[in-house]
Amino acid sequence: MKKKFILLVALFSLMFSFAACGNEKTAEKEVETTETEVATTETEEETAEGTEAVGDWKPEENIMAIVAYKAGSGTDTTARLLTEYATEYLGQTMVIENLEGGSGSIGWTRLADSEPDGYTIGYVNLPTIASNIVEGLADYSMDDFIPIANHVTETSLIIVAADSEFNTLDELVEYAKANPGKLKASTNGNKASNHIGAQLFAKSADFEYSAIPYGGTADQMLALRQGEVDFTSAKEADIASMMSEVKILGAFSEERLESLPDVPTLGELGYYDKWYGSARAITAPAGTPENVIAFYEEAFKNAMANPEYLETAKNAGATTDYRNREETQALFDQQYKFVSEEVTTIWD
Repeated sequence: MKKKFILLVALFSLMFSFAACGNEKTAEKEVETTETEVATTETEEETAEGTEAVGDWKPEENIMAIVAYKAGSGTDTTARLLTEYATEYLGQTMVIENLEGGSGSIGWTRLADSEPDGYTIGYVNLPTIASNIVEGLADYSMDDFIPIANHVTETSLIIVAADSEFNTLDELVEYAKANPGKLKASTNGNKASNHIGAQLFAKSADFEYSAIPYGGTADQMLALRQGEVDFTSAKEADIASMMSEVKILGAFSEERLESLPDVPTLGELGYYDKWYGSARAITAPAGTPENVIAFYEEAFKNAMANPEYLETAKNAGATTDYRNREETQALFDQQYKFVSEEVTTIWD
């Protein structure tokens, strides 16, 4: 009887041990399952966050595009021309806001200080923006802007009014040398792009003149047509609407322009022999997310490839020169170097 009791106790203990072991393994499996679920959830959350950071972005409201010059200026005209066709690819209306003054600095300061949320972009002009920075005329730097795409690149020209006594560059230079400082040239701002053009010409031809700064290209060209000044430097798009009111005496190009085959280059006449002109690029404030920049880059690429746009731009004298963001960044760097190393040497 005693042996049977001992055997029963031993058997009961063994069963209890198996049960306990099974419970531990079940508990371990439950813990492992819970940990796996937690890890999976965390991975899904990280993936979701990553997708949000680099995924598609599209504007859900109107887009403001800052132009740092007045309505009717060359920059404004080309910007509005592109806006008409870009809307199709942006999915929203792009509204131009003109903020003129300070050789572009007022508009570019606003652009640099704007919220980098994709709803404010803007046009910057090279080399003017670089000149403002190098000359200490701005509170912003090149790093305050993210290039999206270049829009147009235009060759600078030397221009006089249609009723001017000068019909050639040589005539203008001969008069300027015989009358030092008497000639006046209108500019789009002190040491802005068109002032640089006039100075490059005068320096290479070795004559003195007086530069008269105006608020922008529109006012600069009006001053020329009204006889307030004797000559100016501007681009083809700047004068597209007033060709009958001006004479083009020379172009800052290494070869004659296809659109102006009868206009000599400055180099062939013995003056400045390198290309000089302006670029107008579309940018966003620093800090704008990558997916926003990518959206705009693609939209403007498509807009600038639109055959109807290209035909309209050609008729308006605008030289479309689409460059992606990397190429536009390289243009920024090249123009800043040009201003820092070459332009700074041309001022007396």
